[in-house]
Amino acid sequence: MKSLKTHKIFTIWLVALSVSSVVAEEVDRSFQEQSMLGVLFVQTSPEFAANNIQTYKIATSKIDIALKDKSWTAALEQGTNFSDKPPAIIVDVDETVLDNSAHQARAILGGFSYPSGWLEWGNEASAPAVAGVKDFLNYADSKGVTIFYVTNRVSELRKSTIENIIKLGLPFDESANPLMMKGENGWGSEKTSRRTLIAEEYRIILMAGDQITDFISLEESSVSMDARLQLSSKYEEMWGEKWFMITNPMYGKWEGAIYNNIFPSTKEREKLRLKALNPNK
Repeated sequence: MKSLKTHKIFTIWLVALSVSSVVAEEVDRSFQEQSMLGVLFVQTSPEFAANNIQTYKIATSKIDIALKDKSWTAALEQGTNFSDKPPAIIVDVDETVLDNSAHQARAILGGFSYPSGWLEWGNEASAPAVAGVKDFLNYADSKGVTIFYVTNRVSELRKSTIENIIKLGLPFDESANPLMMKGENGWGSEKTSRRTLIAEEYRIILMAGDQITDFISLEESSVSMDARLQLSSKYEEMWGEKWFMITNPMYGKWEGAIYNNIFPSTKEREKLRLKALNPNK
């Protein structure tokens, strides 16, 4: 009798475990499908490529204007007495210069997520250039502007990142030590200190990135979703003039804001995403 009771309990436990696994699998599949749309937008839509080409063409048109106007600076960290400093442009790397959508596609197809597979992908040094960036950076280089690549890629990817950039025919002035990576010199995810360091020696005329933190401090952007949304209007005069945002629907700090900057379980993230939708906006 006792054995029969134990068998029933074990059977119920197995059924519950099976149901739980199915539910978890369904949630993970749903979550992957949501991510898939962002990756497909990057990889298949002419609208995405056109938007980036358009953004970089506008940025290119500002270079000569910025070079002539010695009072022009794009960096909040610039300080004073910068008019006679040599000009520089700061760009982020991932999804600003290098297109990593292939890695995102691999993650979806392979059922894994960042950071799994990231170092392997980076070490391939095979990421294509974001549409429009090559013409923009090469024009700036032809005008004597130093290009700085300020990235939160880890320093383990230094060699392969340089290889990837050079392979694509993008300017890379070794003498300026233009690649500034997370993990070097005590740098974390915050880019303010790196922009400040560049501003000590250069007049920063333009900046481009795919995250708000490519332009402002991490602290200022680590706020609620609604407060974060207001940052676009706060710096309205900078967009399209000195700051150039590249669209990234695949990932970013914007997603973290939906979760109050704390990434919960997959199931809870699904709930918070639905809650964030505004049918009256």
